[in-house]
Amino acid sequence: MIVEERYMRRALQLARQGAGHTSPNPMVGAVIVGPDGTIIGEGWHRKCGQGHAEVNAVASVNDPSLLKDSTIYVTLEPCSHFGKTPPCAKLIIERGIPRVVVGALDPFVKVSGRGVAMLREAGVEVVVGVLEEECRMLNCRFMTAHTTGRPWVQLKWAQTADGFIALPPEAGENPLHMSTPVTMRLMHRQRALCDAIVVGAATARIDDPSLTTRYWPGKSPLRVVLSCQLSIPDNLKLLNDGMPTIIYNSMKNETRGVVEYVKMDTSDPQMWLTDLYRRGITSVIVEGGTDVLQQMIDAGAWDEARIEVSPRRVGQGTAAPSIKGSVRKQYLIDGNQITYLIP
Repeated sequence: MIVEERYMRRALQLARQGAGHTSPNPMVGAVIVGPDGTIIGEGWHRKCGQGHAEVNAVASVNDPSLLKDSTIYVTLEPCSHFGKTPPCAKLIIERGIPRVVVGALDPFVKVSGRGVAMLREAGVEVVVGVLEEECRMLNCRFMTAHTTGRPWVQLKWAQTADGFIALPPEAGENPLHMSTPVTMRLMHRQRALCDAIVVGAATARIDDPSLTTRYWPGKSPLRVVLSCQLSIPDNLKLLNDGMPTIIYNSMKNETRGVVEYVKMDTSDPQMWLTDLYRRGITSVIVEGGTDVLQQMIDAGAWDEARIEVSPRRVGQGTAAPSIKGSVRKQYLIDGNQITYLIP
């Protein structure tokens, strides 16, 4: 098993190179090991719509005759259906690879054990569960979405050392700046890794945010605003910069260019989360404000919270959300403490 884990760890390293580019597909890595124990092929899923990890690994093998005596290690169950690309399980069978080691099964309903079944029915030896927890954690967004029917949710906010996320309106400093240039870039990296970003009407109205990844190379997420009574002005950046935005509200269904108004009960997070999942969104960052964040916390509709605490103290303002969870990791950057919580 130690040898198996070594090759699977390499497959995990490869898979991570697809971060931010594969959604709504998962990140997947594959390693092909020849009969003498040396790696003869490697690949990873580089971008949604392009070749899967197994396809790229097989294509990288210089001597295809070795495949008939090789083992392929793949972090996620090979697909068995025709999507944007042909099924990888079929490719493995056609190339005569006799043994497959799988990290984790795919929860997606069109795969979900069918890939492994297809391989075994063709006489391929299949081992499942090598570094399974690591393989599942790599794709926690994908796994959560397809097992719960809603996107994986990260709550994110920055607060002062005395527990405030915004000053009173008369203070004249909103948004309240607490992130450093480095932590701001890291936060934009988090945005690039998610499919959608959510704010409430008050945050949209007061901060007039862009909600893009301008400080990190990568795609900007779909912007989502929760505005029950459509209490947001028409001159917001979110409504005028030409980037796709959804406004969940209780007033109307309407489309204006790339801005879509969707009539829905915004008080129930499961309602709009389910709608986003139906649209192919597998991961969401909720960035505020306090009312929206607390609503998510109280509903138990979150999977991770990223809390940045600045040493600054302001003495008054809007209190940060109240949350309880287990610390997954914690570190200091430029004097700011970053804490990741899980339920």
